[in-house]
Amino acid sequence: MSLPPDLPPQVRAETPVFNGLDSSYFDGNTPVPRSVTLMVDAQARVLEIGLPGSDQPGVRWPLDEIRQLEDTAGSDGVILRWTGSPMARLHLADPSILAHMPRLTRRAPPKGRGRLAAWALAAIAGVAIQIGVLVPLLADRLATFVPPAGERALGEATFDQIRQALAGAGLPPLSTCESPDGIAALETMLVGLGVPRGSDDAIKVFVLDHELVNAFALPGGYVVFFRGMIDAAVSPNEIAAVLAHEVGHVENRDPTRHALRSAGSIGILGLLFGDFAGGAAVLFLTEKLISANYAQGAESGADEFAYAALEKADVSPAALGDMFERLRAKYGDTQGVVAHFVSHPTLSSRIERARDAARAEGEYGDILSVDEWSELKAICN
Repeated sequence: MSLPPDLPPQVRAETPVFNGLDSSYFDGNTPVPRSVTLMVDAQARVLEIGLPGSDQPGVRWPLDEIRQLEDTAGSDGVILRWTGSPMARLHLADPSILAHMPRLTRRAPPKGRGRLAAWALAAIAGVAIQIGVLVPLLADRLATFVPPAGERALGEATFDQIRQALAGAGLPPLSTCESPDGIAALETMLVGLGVPRGSDDAIKVFVLDHELVNAFALPGGYVVFFRGMIDAAVSPNEIAAVLAHEVGHVENRDPTRHALRSAGSIGILGLLFGDFAGGAAVLFLTEKLISANYAQGAESGADEFAYAALEKADVSPAALGDMFERLRAKYGDTQGVVAHFVSHPTLSSRIERARDAARAEGEYGDILSVDEWSELKAICN
C-alpha cells in the first residue's frame, strides 16, 4: 500500500513506528496528566495514544488532524492538540515524533459549518415569517381593537413626526397650508363627496407646504396632501379622486393596520440590529407611511369607495384613471403619487377599471367652481 506523497520521507519507509517517549496526556475533562505510550501507524495515518495501567481504551488521533500549539508560555517540549477534540492536549518532551505529522501548523477547518448555515437559514426564515406573516396577522387583529380616541392620537402623533422629519433636525416642523378660502374649498369638496362633517371623529384634511407630488392617509381620519400634488393637478376632479381614494383607506382602517405592521417590523429589526429607535425609527416609519403600498385588497377597496363617492358627487370616476395616467406619463412609475399607487394591483389595470366605472352616457361636472378651484390651488399662498 503506497502512502500519500505529503508525508515526510521517513514516514513512508516506516510501518508501523513505535515510540516510548516521556509524554503526558490531558483528556480535556480532568486537569490531571496521564503518562501514555505512543505509536505512529504510518499506514493507517494515525497516532495511537495508549493509557498504561488503565482499563480505558487508548485514543487515536489522525495524523492529518494534529496541530501544534503556539506560544506555550516557555514550557519545555511541545504541546499538541487534535482538531476533533479541542480540549484534549498531548505534551511531548521529545519532539522527534513531530516528523510523522504533516500538518502541524495548518489552520484547523472550522467545525459545524453545515449546522451553522442551517441555523442561520432558520433564523432568516424565522424573521421573514414574523415580518411577512405573523406581524401582518397580528396588526390586522389589533386594528379592530384600537379605540377611536387611541387611533386619532396615533394619527396626530404620527402627523407631527412626519412634519418634523420632513423639515429636518433642529428646524421648525413643516408648515401646513391654511389659507381660509383654500380650506373652505377643501370642505366643499368633502361635503360633495359625502364625507360626514361636524363631529370630533370627522375626517381631517391637511395640506403640507412641500413640493412632493403625493397624498396619504394616517390613522384616526387624517388625510394629508402635499402642495406638489395640488400644483400638479389640472382640475379639481383629480384632487377629488385622490381625496376619495384616501378617504376609502380611512374608512377601511387601512392606515392603522399599516402603522401597526410598520411598528412591529421596527421592533423586530431593533432586536436584530440593536436599538432601532429614536430618530432612525421615526424616519423609517415616516417613509413607510408616506409611501404606503397597501395590499391588493386594500387598494381595490379604496378604489371602489372612490368610484362610488365620485359618482354620487356627479364627478366621473374616470378622473382617478386620468390622473394616474397623466402623472405616470410626467413622472414615471416610481415617483410621487404614482409610486404610492403603483404596486397592487397594476397601475394599468386600475386606470382601465376607473374608466370602466364611469357611465358611458353619464353627465358629469366639476366638484368645485372655477373660483373655488383657484382658491384651492392657492391654499399655500
